Amino acid sequence: MHKIDPFLLLIMAAVAVASVLPAQGVGAEILDGLGILGIALLFFVHGAALPREVVIEGLVQWRLHLFIFAITFVVFPVAVLPFSALPLTWMPADLLLGFIYLAALPSAVSSSIAFTAMAKGNVPAAICSSAASNVFGLLLTPVLLSLLTRTSVEGGFDLAKALSDVVLQLLVPFAAGQLARPYLAGIMARHEHRIGQFDQGVILLIVYAAFSQSVVDGLWSRLPPASVALTAALCLVLLMVVLTVTGFIARRFGFSRGDEIAAVFCGSKKSLASGLPLAKVLFATAPGFGMIVLPVMFYNQIQILVGAVLARRYARDGAAVSG
Repeated sequence: MHKIDPFLLLIMAAVAVASVLPAQGVGAEILDGLGILGIALLFFVHGAALPREVVIEGLVQWRLHLFIFAITFVVFPVAVLPFSALPLTWMPADLLLGFIYLAALPSAVSSSIAFTAMAKGNVPAAICSSAASNVFGLLLTPVLLSLLTRTSVEGGFDLAKALSDVVLQLLVPFAAGQLARPYLAGIMARHEHRIGQFDQGVILLIVYAAFSQSVVDGLWSRLPPASVALTAALCLVLLMVVLTVTGFIARRFGFSRGDEIAAVFCGSKKSLASGLPLAKVLFATAPGFGMIVLPVMFYNQIQILVGAVLARRYARDGAAVSG
């Protein structure tokens, strides 16, 4: 049985504290400023930590990467479209926007690579695909969100402003990190654990600030308990559908077992590390921010629990075949 991620407990604690003691007034303004600074530093660090050779090497397996991109940015959005048919009493508009946002997010880097390695899959392909997904996803996610919300969410989405904010607040720091990588690569390698802690710290700050704002705006009065349970159930259903479709199509396309494993884990993962900071940029003034990011938080933990079980099964079946 996969142990509960301690980070999940910290996220739950941040939500609980925000529900009881939400930041307001000057405190909320200070948190907002710290969040903007933390996100910029986070993407600077990500830029400095990502080797350029990884993306270049990945171009060799373009067919596999195109398939994974199609799962991440086409199959996922199509899979969530039926959610818009649910009644508003079950699926409030901000929660629906959260599911659409989840579907438009890039793949998760660390968990995609870790589970691919655990399952004895094509690790270099997983590294290249998940890294490229995150880099290109910073611009692709707002574009997808704009297209999907035109028909699913009243009022649409301001694409021009979103892209401008993403470039200034995320891509510029990321590019600066890439330029500084020759001077910082050694430091990044020596302090990988501390970088991970910094990532988590920024995410916890965003979660607390987001839910503080949403609690003050009446989140829990607008989001019934049944909708919380429905969110968890739909995240599980969404994950199982994508896993099944990815595995089936990968086998029909004739991918090797190692490539299939990389596609299954990279294609089914959604990035919390990119998702929450990006949401902070895209939905900074949205009163329902806490509801919008709820599916991302639920899906992240469900994908880890299910991914651990699936990776062990792949490894066990692979050992049986080779044996």
